[in-house]
Amino acid sequence: MPYTADKPKISFSTDELRAKIPGWGVDLDPRDRPSVPRERFEPTGAHWDFPERQEEKWPRERSVEHKFLTPVFGTACPPKGVSGAMRKYAYGYSEGRAAHWLILLAADRVDAVENHLRSFATLHPDNPITETGVLSELTRHGIRSRFGHNRADLKHMWLDPIIVAGPWVVAAGAACAAVKRVRKRRHD
Repeated sequence: MPYTADKPKISFSTDELRAKIPGWGVDLDPRDRPSVPRERFEPTGAHWDFPERQEEKWPRERSVEHKFLTPVFGTACPPKGVSGAMRKYAYGYSEGRAAHWLILLAADRVDAVENHLRSFATLHPDNPITETGVLSELTRHGIRSRFGHNRADLKHMWLDPIIVAGPWVVAAGAACAAVKRVRKRRHD
């Protein structure tokens, strides 16, 4: 069992394992293993046998591979909104499946969109001009530094404005189209 001070018990004897698995036990001699000093279980001086568990302030995501949560876990970013629901859903899948990780990646993108939308309700909404660093391209020799230096990002440099500004241009276009529809309906 993980998180204990005791050395885990070996489930099969060495003779049983040698009979079942060809080549098993070739690294039993400590002189043949470079990791032996790290494998020693010496007294650590810890005052506990099992660490004290951190209190859960909300239901945490739990991997289906593990019996319980680690004794200490992060609480800086509690799951909220659609992205939180997506993260909880992702933990229904095994960590060995692509669906688990792809849903978590999509939840990160959804969380970014949620935070951008949430920023519009504050006194300091997101500013894509300053936050993307596009001004530094003009004032800090950004474009000149890309040429003649064998930079790997030169190949996809033309995509950067599309990726950075594209969503904002689409959102502005959608807003303009919505305003035009509202005006047209009012005049009709």
